[in-house]
Amino acid sequence: MEKRYTSRELDYYDIGIMPYAEAWDLQRDIFSRRKEGIINDSLLLLEHPHTYTLGKVAKREHLLMTEEELRNGHISVFDIDRGGDITYHGPGQIVGYPIINLSEWQKDSHKYLRTLEQVLIDMLHTYGIESGRKEGLTGVWIEDRKIAAIGIKISSWITMHGFALNVNTDMHLFQGIVPCGITDKKVTSLQQEKGAYISLEEVKERIVKEFVKHFNYDQCKKNVHPTEISAG
Repeated sequence: MEKRYTSRELDYYDIGIMPYAEAWDLQRDIFSRRKEGIINDSLLLLEHPHTYTLGKVAKREHLLMTEEELRNGHISVFDIDRGGDITYHGPGQIVGYPIINLSEWQKDSHKYLRTLEQVLIDMLHTYGIESGRKEGLTGVWIEDRKIAAIGIKISSWITMHGFALNVNTDMHLFQGIVPCGITDKKVTSLQQEKGAYISLEEVKERIVKEFVKHFNYDQCKKNVHPTEISAG
């Protein structure tokens, strides 16, 4: 029997700045709705206030700041259920949370991870930046400098968490951790590589374009506020 073609649609949410705990709750809400099949695949792009997150395999000693330093810097810390070690989120960094059903794309977690990397690699190429992967490590690299971290969770073939791309990020905040538990590599940002401030809105548009292409969506609808998710 000939396989029936089904159009795939992506809902994209440009959220702005959202506290990490609120975004985590939002992810779980969208995940439940996607699992029930009452909403489309969703991509959230946003920024967080200063935050360190520790994945399931993170070592606590990779958080180098004291409790007093964290308080004085107004930095939140969360232990979360994604893969990977410790990373930083903050203003000027674009965080992407794809909540998509891989059953309607490819049931392959490795392929999904590599495709997320390729989305960012191809997006950076539009800025004239050649980036790539490092064997045995996740994320996107420019030589030995990491520009994007990736940490995901997949349950019932539906994804959560995602990527963090340094655009105009305050790189000093990475000094408070051992980023991703890697001691012999550096971190960088799009602003550092280009030597100029980069429009976050422009970067978001280019990310969405590459995401739609690589994950084979036929349509993409942009939404402004996450409350629209609950209205459907």
